[in-house]
Amino acid sequence: MSHARIEPTPKLLNSTPPRRRTLALLAGGALWPLLAPAQTAAAAALPKVIKLIVGYPPGGPVDGAARVLAVPLSRELGVQVIVENRPGAGGSMGGDVVAKAAPDGSTLFMGASPTITINPNVQRKMAFDPMKDLSPIAPLVAYTNVLVVNKDLPVNSVGELLAFAKAHPKKLSYGSAGVGSSNHLSGALLEKMTGAPLLHVAYKGSAPALVDVMSGTLSMMFDIIATSRPFIESDKVRALAVTSRERNRMLPGVPTMIEAGVAGFDVGGWFGLYGPARMDPALVARLNEAARKAVASEALAARFLDQGYEVWTGGAELLAAKGVSDRALWATASQGIEAD
Repeated sequence: MSHARIEPTPKLLNSTPPRRRTLALLAGGALWPLLAPAQTAAAAALPKVIKLIVGYPPGGPVDGAARVLAVPLSRELGVQVIVENRPGAGGSMGGDVVAKAAPDGSTLFMGASPTITINPNVQRKMAFDPMKDLSPIAPLVAYTNVLVVNKDLPVNSVGELLAFAKAHPKKLSYGSAGVGSSNHLSGALLEKMTGAPLLHVAYKGSAPALVDVMSGTLSMMFDIIATSRPFIESDKVRALAVTSRERNRMLPGVPTMIEAGVAGFDVGGWFGLYGPARMDPALVARLNEAARKAVASEALAARFLDQGYEVWTGGAELLAAKGVSDRALWATASQGIEAD
């Protein structure tokens, strides 16, 4: 199957506020603490049991993907991989557990992109810095969002939506999973890139926001394709565009935001495998090799696709670079926004 294309963008945006450290990290050469010369993966010893930490509650999308991954990863490594949930603070509590763990491979992190790239920009205090305190190991899966609107809203394209918003300032409301969430910042980025005045309404999760888009209480929202697709297909909401650079095969008839006229709008999410900082490069290489093999099978790729994800593989340096570029993107989108 084809892999999702997520190209790291090395150019950073100079509007990043001083309190955010993305540019300083790059200027200081701290692209991530793992980028040391590669060693032979087979030379790295493994613990008998590996805890795969998930920073979200059981039953959610990150937890589901981790449990799908754990079985083949256990098989490839020859050790038991156990999923452990440490929810809180948008995944940051789980990340902090891993950041403080011994760098021996016994504690790994199922890192969701918002934890790595958004939280440092919007949370007043984080107990750890993902750029300094974690070692990227392997990219795993990627996903994209879709812009959906209430079916009775008198717009049929992104262009018509933006024209309506400019003609009726703050009359178009968009929902999100909360202040600083990826669907909130996607809407904020659309405002910044187009000048369309929208009204943000924060919810405690994406599901109730989507219900209100269907009812007409909200005008629109950015949502994960997997959860919106059934309602798109049953004509309960209208899909205007997907947020990835290329069309998504789950909604092949829906244009991208770029095709719809918003140049440069290319955002999405991903999950990656991380460990604590200062891991032996040979251990990182071995874990990367196992992760690549674990997600390579057609059966596993099909399971991920059912959950709305595309397999995304590559070296640890790809995951590191993507984290840096996305953190800079969200820094720009989140200016003036702070999550509780």
